[in-house]
Amino acid sequence: MSGVPQYEYVKLADQIAAEIASGKLPIGAALPGERAMTQVYGVSIGTVRRAVRELRERGLVATLPAKGTFVVDPQA
Repeated sequence: MSGVPQYEYVKLADQIAAEIASGKLPIGAALPGERAMTQVYGVSIGTVRRAVRELRERGLVATLPAKGTFVVDPQA
Protein backbone atom coordinates (compact mmCIF):
# COMPACT_ATOMS: atom_id res chain seq x y z
CA MET A 1 0.00 0.00 0.00
CA SER A 2 2.91 2.26 -0.70
CA GLY A 3 2.02 5.89 -1.32
CA VAL A 4 -1.52 5.61 0.03
CA PRO A 5 -2.14 7.84 3.07
CA GLN A 6 -3.02 6.04 6.30
CA TYR A 7 -4.53 7.18 9.55
CA GLU A 8 -2.03 7.58 12.38
CA TYR A 9 -3.81 5.02 14.53
CA VAL A 10 -3.48 2.41 11.74
CA LYS A 11 0.24 3.18 11.43
CA LEU A 12 0.64 2.78 15.19
CA ALA A 13 -1.38 -0.46 15.21
CA ASP A 14 0.79 -1.78 12.36
CA GLN A 15 3.94 -0.82 14.26
CA ILE A 16 2.79 -2.59 17.43
CA ALA A 17 1.63 -5.61 15.38
CA ALA A 18 5.13 -5.79 13.88
CA GLU A 19 6.62 -5.71 17.40
CA ILE A 20 4.33 -8.61 18.35
CA ALA A 21 5.24 -10.58 15.20
CA SER A 22 8.97 -10.06 15.81
CA GLY A 23 8.72 -11.28 19.40
CA LYS A 24 9.67 -7.93 20.89
CA LEU A 25 6.22 -8.06 22.55
CA PRO A 26 5.67 -11.77 23.29
CA ILE A 27 2.35 -13.44 24.10
CA GLY A 28 1.30 -12.45 27.60
CA ALA A 29 3.29 -9.21 27.58
CA ALA A 30 1.52 -6.10 28.85
CA LEU A 31 1.44 -3.08 26.60
CA PRO A 32 2.53 0.14 28.28
CA GLY A 33 -0.26 2.29 29.71
CA GLU A 34 -1.96 4.77 27.41
CA ARG A 35 -0.08 7.80 28.72
CA ALA A 36 3.24 5.98 28.49
CA MET A 37 2.45 4.98 24.90
CA THR A 38 1.89 8.63 23.97
CA GLN A 39 5.47 9.31 25.04
CA VAL A 40 7.00 6.14 23.55
CA TYR A 41 5.34 6.53 20.14
CA GLY A 42 4.97 10.32 20.03
CA VAL A 43 1.22 10.32 19.35
CA SER A 44 -1.92 11.61 21.06
CA ILE A 45 -3.96 9.67 23.60
CA GLY A 46 -6.81 9.42 21.08
CA THR A 47 -4.47 7.81 18.56
CA VAL A 48 -3.30 5.32 21.18
CA ARG A 49 -6.87 4.40 22.11
CA ARG A 50 -7.91 3.88 18.50
CA ALA A 51 -4.77 1.84 17.78
CA VAL A 52 -5.44 -0.42 20.77
CA ARG A 53 -9.04 -0.86 19.60
CA GLU A 54 -7.70 -1.79 16.14
CA LEU A 55 -5.32 -4.34 17.69
CA ARG A 56 -8.22 -5.84 19.66
CA GLU A 57 -10.25 -6.13 16.45
CA ARG A 58 -7.29 -7.89 14.80
CA GLY A 59 -7.24 -10.35 17.70
CA LEU A 60 -3.69 -9.43 18.77
CA VAL A 61 -4.43 -7.98 22.22
CA ALA A 62 -7.06 -8.20 24.95
CA THR A 63 -7.87 -5.50 27.48
CA LEU A 64 -8.83 -6.36 31.03
CA PRO A 65 -10.47 -3.42 32.85
CA ALA A 66 -8.29 -2.07 35.67
CA LYS A 67 -5.51 -4.51 34.67
CA GLY A 68 -4.21 -3.42 31.28
CA THR A 69 -3.84 -4.58 27.70
CA PHE A 70 -2.02 -7.81 26.96
CA VAL A 71 -0.70 -9.58 23.87
CA VAL A 72 -2.72 -12.72 23.13
CA ASP A 73 -2.19 -15.69 20.86
CA PRO A 74 -4.18 -14.89 17.69
CA GLN A 75 -4.59 -18.62 16.93
CA ALA A 76 -6.10 -19.43 20.33
